[in-house]
Amino acid sequence: MLQFSKKFLFIILAAIAVLAAAFLVYPSQDAIEFLPSSADDYQVKILRDTWGVPHVFGKTDADAVYGLAYAHAEDDFPTIQNALLAARGKLAAAYGEDLAPNDYMVQLFKIWDFVDAKYETELSPETRAICEAYAAGINQYAREHPDAIVPEAYPITGKDIVAGFVHKVPLFFNAHLVLQELFEEERKREVSGKLASLETPGFEHWRDIAGSNAFAVSPKRSEDGKTLLAINSHQPWEGPVAWYEAHLHSEEGLDIVGGVFPGAPVILHGHNRDLGWAHTVNMPDLVDVYVLEINPDNPNQYRYDGEWRDLESRMVPIDVKLFGLMNWTFEREALWSIHGPVVRRPHGTYAIRFSGFGEIRQIEQWFRMNKSRNFEEWHQAMKMSALPMFNTVYADREGSIYYIYNGQLPMRAEGYDWSQYVPGNVSETLWEDYLSFADLPQVLNPDAGYLQNCNSSPFQTTGGTENPDINAFSTSLGIETNMTNRALRIRELFEADPEISEAEFYDYKYDMAYSQKSAIAEYVKALSTAELPGNPLIDEAVALLTSWDLQTDPDNTIAALGIMSFQPLVHAGKYQRNVPDSVLIMKVFDAARKLQKAYKRLEVPWKDVNRLVRGEVNYGMGGGPDILHAVHSEDIKNGRLRAKAGDSYILMVSWDENGEVSSKSIHQFGSATLDDTSPHYADQAPLFAKRQMKPVWMDEADIRANLEREYSPGQEPLP
Repeated sequence: MLQFSKKFLFIILAAIAVLAAAFLVYPSQDAIEFLPSSADDYQVKILRDTWGVPHVFGKTDADAVYGLAYAHAEDDFPTIQNALLAARGKLAAAYGEDLAPNDYMVQLFKIWDFVDAKYETELSPETRAICEAYAAGINQYAREHPDAIVPEAYPITGKDIVAGFVHKVPLFFNAHLVLQELFEEERKREVSGKLASLETPGFEHWRDIAGSNAFAVSPKRSEDGKTLLAINSHQPWEGPVAWYEAHLHSEEGLDIVGGVFPGAPVILHGHNRDLGWAHTVNMPDLVDVYVLEINPDNPNQYRYDGEWRDLESRMVPIDVKLFGLMNWTFEREALWSIHGPVVRRPHGTYAIRFSGFGEIRQIEQWFRMNKSRNFEEWHQAMKMSALPMFNTVYADREGSIYYIYNGQLPMRAEGYDWSQYVPGNVSETLWEDYLSFADLPQVLNPDAGYLQNCNSSPFQTTGGTENPDINAFSTSLGIETNMTNRALRIRELFEADPEISEAEFYDYKYDMAYSQKSAIAEYVKALSTAELPGNPLIDEAVALLTSWDLQTDPDNTIAALGIMSFQPLVHAGKYQRNVPDSVLIMKVFDAARKLQKAYKRLEVPWKDVNRLVRGEVNYGMGGGPDILHAVHSEDIKNGRLRAKAGDSYILMVSWDENGEVSSKSIHQFGSATLDDTSPHYADQAPLFAKRQMKPVWMDEADIRANLEREYSPGQEPLP
């Protein structure tokens, strides 16, 4: 029997070797034959302006979206393709086992169950048409570039585009990190019991402040009766959530410019001729973990209100690339309870519940926002509440401005500490309803004439007495109470200026100071009274920092020391107050040693340290972490920092007294996201480093006056 087993094993291994060799020598069935040309199905032309920005003109909305997909693929095809693979749960099949956790999450969260069940019934025909058009545009580009494709992704369908949003949106409120926490070797949080007090304990509100800016000024506050809007999201400069600028125009009323992520068939924030909006990330508590009580006699049952219930159990296949074209499929347990997906770990069995479970209408809502022509239409689109989060600041040609702390905020039982885990054996902890849209924190046309959100408290959105009342909201909602430096500074600047000109509005966006009320200022103040260890380098560094004006302009000679000292605290995930003196001193010492080693001195112009690097391009900049001109950097050699996130795609919009719109924009690199041979790979970087912008053209005559190229998808012959 043993000899048979060895012989059998040898035969299997030999067969695998032969198959592997065959896969390495012979390509898999060509995916391109499944991708017929769709170029004749859509009436679209793409006008690339002198900055390479695509202006896509289509007869229908679907035509324009088809052209958007094709144009974006020209500039960032690998990122789009990988985003779609991630949503399909096929990253491991394409790239190997390290990416299997994503593919497991896709199946554990039942993303495709929801998409398949609801695609035809919950999305309008118009939304399905643009999703299918976007998929067709990607397929067309793939057909023309077979050497660039990953076969597991094709053919792309409209459902893939929807699944991309269902997959990506929960990542913004860290659902994946909660899942990751459960897979640690030990339980990371306590289980909250019902507390004697009816008031839920407060949350730690000093969270990650990488953030975004959004602010608006109405004619009540502007110098010349204009309405002003700053659209200023802070995103990573590369990857699946990096901004790409586009302009969409159709004969069905679509005419909008703004930013999209790879895989997005609609503008996510931007402006049309009548209105515009900006998003910033908010951080309400949208994810809960339930500890299940498992039946000691049946591991597939959990207690709920005194009864044992069966866990829904299934084995989900995970396809993993081994080497060459050789793949292997393994199965993993996926469980489901009344609360949602369940994972079984040595330290417990846990259910996860998060806002927006089963929601697939994100594209539908953004599409309606794109097509809106007045506040009422746009507001109706927002009332869909398909987006589980995002602060939103709005402005329009009529002079209206509006802010909403948008979100699907769970209505939880009071008395539990919802920042911990909660018991899953009682129905009291199972929330099913959300705070109504009308009851969310929001402000419309305040007398102060301005609105702002910089990843900050919705309770200090404007001046005067028209802010939402903090006492009207349960702490169980997890609504932020903090004020970032950016929020403090924009309020200080607006409050000091009774008539804000468009030029001042622009300058305020690029403000480069830390507020005297900021945590950074508190760090500096603490150093001024700290007991120092008597090290000459520390003494010199602290003396400089206590004389710092808290500015981060390019020529500032203390900003480098200050930011290099305090940036580790800013990036720690919590913007901490009351940091011990010993920690501050050690951070200052570390920064001082780096500067001394690289420059032989501590006073170094900030622009010499803070660099925008893109291929051969290398520019010095101002700004810094949690500055209105936000720049987040990572260490590179020789005492320099390389910017990697923060200010990215910026769009500054104004409507004059006659309701005519104009805008300027800038991207940190350029429209050619990945093509380092393109003239648009880094052509906007010099302007970006100097805090300058380029004009946005919406009229076809203006675009043609600044035209680089005109074409339609599918015009070029296949290779």
